[in-house]
Amino acid sequence: MSFQIHALPAQDFAPLFAMSDAALAQRNACRVVVTKSPGTPCRVSLADARVGETVLLLNYQHQPAQSPYQASHAIFVREGVAEAKPAPNEVPLVIQTRLISLRLFDKNHMMMDADVLQGTAVAQAITAAFGNEAVCYAHLHNAKPGCFAARVTRLGEP
Repeated sequence: MSFQIHALPAQDFAPLFAMSDAALAQRNACRVVVTKSPGTPCRVSLADARVGETVLLLNYQHQPAQSPYQASHAIFVREGVAEAKPAPNEVPLVIQTRLISLRLFDKNHMMMDADVLQGTAVAQAITAAFGNEAVCYAHLHNAKPGCFAARVTRLGEP
């Protein structure tokens, strides 16, 4: 079963980079200078930020659905990067190189199953999961430290 990994839209975060540190703090966000790479994965570019680069660290509601699984967590976003558009069935390197928590959801946004696996096994696990028609979408999280990484849908679905 073909799948698509989705990055977060760059335009959703662009206005934040013009904000003062005080205004960012009011939104539970801050600027961070990257001190190691890999280690600061951008959810827009689906790539690790470079050492010395300034990124925003902010809280992001990655599961906005009205369900017990509604959730948000911290993410990193780089300024001025293009939104990644992985090819169908492509797993970006930023995911392949990490331990990943795969979470599967049904049409009611209820978690049906979950697993922790090496990023190199993500494509196979997603393909197998989407063999079950009841699975509507998946979320990928970095198992260490646990931040949201990306949303995954069947090819052709939003």
